[in-house]
Amino acid sequence: MTADPTITVIIVAYNSGDFLQPCIDALAQQSFGDFEAVIVDNASTDVAVDALSLPDERFRIDRPGANLGFAGANNRIARQSRARWIALLNPDTRVDGAWLEALMDGTKRWPDCPAFGSTQIRLDEPNILDGAGDVWFAGGVAWRALEGRPLSDNPPDGESFAPCGAAAFYDRVRFVELGGFDERFFCYCEDVDYGFRVRLTGQVCIQLDSARVYHAGSGTTGRHSEFTLFHGHRNRIWVFFKNTPLWLLPVLVPVHLAINLYLYLRADTERRGYLGKAYAAAWAGLGEVMQQRRALKPLRTGPVTALMRAMIWSPLLVTRRGAKLTSSGERVSSRP
Repeated sequence: MTADPTITVIIVAYNSGDFLQPCIDALAQQSFGDFEAVIVDNASTDVAVDALSLPDERFRIDRPGANLGFAGANNRIARQSRARWIALLNPDTRVDGAWLEALMDGTKRWPDCPAFGSTQIRLDEPNILDGAGDVWFAGGVAWRALEGRPLSDNPPDGESFAPCGAAAFYDRVRFVELGGFDERFFCYCEDVDYGFRVRLTGQVCIQLDSARVYHAGSGTTGRHSEFTLFHGHRNRIWVFFKNTPLWLLPVLVPVHLAINLYLYLRADTERRGYLGKAYAAAWAGLGEVMQQRRALKPLRTGPVTALMRAMIWSPLLVTRRGAKLTSSGERVSSRP
């Protein structure tokens, strides 16, 4: 490609197996064609990347020579890219033919928005939602909104707390300006953490109903594997302490500790072992997290009230994996 593309699609691959080629093939059929696609091989030990058949010159493979994690690999390509937008795409997805077109349409309707999310649908159950954006409970829990609910429950376009990184769309320059993903996270919750940073500046994130992606969900790492549980729980603790407004911490820290205790006690013996390691690593790294928090002070220019409105406060919505999306007219759609 001679001219800079409008979009750089970043696919971070690590032992992606049979998911990767269908992901690439579906992306090649997009109705919006002004994009490049970079497949980052995070030091895979399988043959999925080597065996790839690239559809055309828009696609290339990047080999950093090490496993940079989801966070580091996306940051690497975002810094190299000259595109206006970056689209993140998990290798265990297959995109709708109008996915990029729908995302670009969103940028026209919300020209000041730096972050957009896609509707995620289960790959093997196309009538079931895999998620409608990321949700943040003020006490320190994140989840994909409406996961497991019928696709007919998907809300209309509107504001969500943060896009899910499996199929997120970011203003590239803004992404780099705000520091991209926190590479200490390696994988999981870095998308929620970045969503916090967007909101600290007073900007919002928009979830788009028509931008649709079919997702296997932890198809590479395993939904309940030690890797997933360790990184997911360690990182959500870091997100909480790194980003919660200071004056709310005395109120919310007891809630946060109670949540962690509850999750530990309800787990089976094997998972308690994983959670114990995650909690120990989270507390061990808390000093550096608090240093990062102080470094974020210049970004805290947005109204705290807007940040609080974007969070979930009801414990009922935590147990029911509810959603909170707000239209441009501030109409809230919560599905308990």
